[in-house]
Amino acid sequence: MPLSSRLRLLIAALTFAAALPAPVHSQEVDKLRIGGSDIEVRFDATPEAAFRQVTLEWITRAATAVTVYYTRFPVSHVDIYVHPRPGKSVGRGTASGEEGAHIDVALGTGISAKALANGRNNWLMTHEMVHLALSGVQESHHWLEEGLATYVEPIARVRAGELKASQVWNDMVEGMPSGEPGAGDEGLDHTPTWGRTYWGGAMFCLVADVEIRKQTHNSMGLETALRAIVQSGGNIETDWGMQKVLETGDKAIGTPILMPLYEKMKDAPSPVDLASLWKQLGIKAGEGTVSFDDKAPLAPVRDAIMRP
Repeated sequence: MPLSSRLRLLIAALTFAAALPAPVHSQEVDKLRIGGSDIEVRFDATPEAAFRQVTLEWITRAATAVTVYYTRFPVSHVDIYVHPRPGKSVGRGTASGEEGAHIDVALGTGISAKALANGRNNWLMTHEMVHLALSGVQESHHWLEEGLATYVEPIARVRAGELKASQVWNDMVEGMPSGEPGAGDEGLDHTPTWGRTYWGGAMFCLVADVEIRKQTHNSMGLETALRAIVQSGGNIETDWGMQKVLETGDKAIGTPILMPLYEKMKDAPSPVDLASLWKQLGIKAGEGTVSFDDKAPLAPVRDAIMRP
């Protein structure tokens, strides 16, 4: 099955290795208040009015989507450093909690409002903001950080009205097989390939989300656990480690799901029968699109995952 345009952009951006330029920030700061938090946006130099406007609108949409998913913005304050560059595309982005939460992003000065609202590469700011919502874990658990951002970002944008659920399910059907273990796989903690880190981590999140909803009769989802982690202070500015993160999530759910799933997948290949999962969820793949079977046993779970 051919890769979707969004998936190709995800691969390109997340594997781009060039360093961001050293910032020489202007004295001007654009201040936003979203989800109960302060977001300060700084450009390397005073931007032209049109570029500033489309950038702030993009950041606002991303922060709103993350707030919808988590019911609050993950940190009380974040600095966003925008590094303008020639071109019409979104460049590399990074998020960090060292010396306070901050995000750096390279952005083409010729990018249009349409491209940042509906373009193929407008997901990156939301992706980086999702990183703010998870406490630091060990290097071997980097797959959880990237997997969560890969999984939550499009769902948050569906819930905020930016994307259609069918588009996101289609991307998952196309992308999730890249997260399956290959020859010589030693589990998520010991196989730091691109596919296992991003899509393998996302697959862990999907399996966890479905299992939580099955065991709680759809009254809870993965967001229940993730919201509890944030509410307990487990954001990017802290270093909890994997055990505390997962145990906090399981406590909020009221039953151990995240930790047992981690124990199963951390040291062993543990492939997921995706074909069976899509069938149970009532997701039928077509040529670059999906259709839904509302009579499938887990169709209510499928709908709830994308519902605000």
